[in-house]
Amino acid sequence: MLDRRVVVRTLLGGAGMVALLALVVGVANVVVLLGGRGAKTDPRAVPHAQAALVLGALVAPDGRPSGMLEDRIRAAAALYREGRVDKVLASGDHGRPDYDEVNAMRHELVRLGVPDGDVFTDHAGFATLDSVVRARKVFNVHSVVVVTQPFHMPRALWLARRAGLTAYGLEAGSGSSYGSKGTVARVREVFARTKAVGDIVTGAQPKFLGPRIDIAGSAAASRG
Repeated sequence: MLDRRVVVRTLLGGAGMVALLALVVGVANVVVLLGGRGAKTDPRAVPHAQAALVLGALVAPDGRPSGMLEDRIRAAAALYREGRVDKVLASGDHGRPDYDEVNAMRHELVRLGVPDGDVFTDHAGFATLDSVVRARKVFNVHSVVVVTQPFHMPRALWLARRAGLTAYGLEAGSGSSYGSKGTVARVREVFARTKAVGDIVTGAQPKFLGPRIDIAGSAAASRG
């Protein structure tokens, strides 16, 4: 028969661990939410920057952008048309031949009127951290307008600023819920913010860096 004192200590220890975890998650979220403020919903209200950074999201097996990604692309194209950015940097997952977020973004941006020569493609933007660090270190971007959904924006802006970018934000699809996928993404974001703080504390780096492709140069050098 279990000793009652052992059971009590075990329960108290478990409760303490849960409380500590909740504290860590809560503090990390406050840090990111406070440090990632300042996004706009109107492209005309965004300060001018070198580039719009469009963060990747799911594409369908036939290569069509998901609703979430389509909203980001349209917002970035609006930024370009308003003259708020000189270039667009499409950064996403193209880690295998049969899955390509990056060229899906590029083709749609061109269809929406952004000249192909002004669309740079980052094929190793596997995570938000990778995208913002690579924007600074690989593409030599100094000022950027991050384009993503409101629930993702604080983390993206916070990481971009920690990467040394002068970063503004344009919220895409502010009125969209995206159904169950949106619900899952919002819940996931609570823990993703915690991981983001951990990544900065531990000095995490992108999976790949590689040779420099200056945003002031030719977009052709970024094709893959």
